Amino acid sequence: MEIKAVKFYENGFMTQPFAFGGGDDAGKYDASARYPSCLQNFLIDMGNEVILVDTGLPRETKDAEPNEKTQIFVGTRIQDYMSAFAALGYKPEQVTKILVTHKHPDHTGELRSFPNAKIYIAPEDADAMKLEGDNVVRATYPDGPYHNFTRSQKIAEGVYLVEAKGHTKGNSIIIAEKDGLFYMMHGDVTYTDAALKEDKLSVVFEDIDAARDTLTKVREFIKTNPTVYLSTHTPEGWQSLENKTVMKL
Repeated sequence: MEIKAVKFYENGFMTQPFAFGGGDDAGKYDASARYPSCLQNFLIDMGNEVILVDTGLPRETKDAEPNEKTQIFVGTRIQDYMSAFAALGYKPEQVTKILVTHKHPDHTGELRSFPNAKIYIAPEDADAMKLEGDNVVRATYPDGPYHNFTRSQKIAEGVYLVEAKGHTKGNSIIIAEKDGLFYMMHGDVTYTDAALKEDKLSVVFEDIDAARDTLTKVREFIKTNPTVYLSTHTPEGWQSLENKTVMKL
């Protein structure tokens, strides 16, 4: 198993009220405090198959221009998602499975581009996206608990789709086990690692109670298992992957 980051935006920022203010008084946080932001998704090369965790923004997405009111700016485009995917040495036809953390377009933008892939996604988010077809697999989490998480679905040897509602109603986490480490590719449970360490939610959620429960479970898991925390919106995500950095809380 080899896990790789598919990097397609860099040098962005997010504000502290955005990253910390969920279910809280966002006004008490420092609007001038910023954390670095970017965009990357992840790829798991199993040797006998290629699995994607999310599929970036649609290639036709126009780049944003930040202003004084911008809460999160993902940065400047390195290349579109499909070009970043190709730069890793893969072809779309090689991908057999796509594991969707959640429905937002920066995680699902190129689902259309992988003709041989089964798309695994929570039913709530599949319904919200109106995803249909024989290639769409609505997760049922038939494999029961995974450590302290209530519901899971084994996707491949050492790769698990874990129910983690809150950010969206169908939010999921993917955990890959390799060489004694747990690589947690999460669906925006937090946007910056500082929020994870401070036990803070972002302002983006569909179910605040579920989001809080998920964050609590994530922190409990990390405290008891050597976990490399792989985020989508911070360079800490790809840096932790490259350095095999175990998260400490």
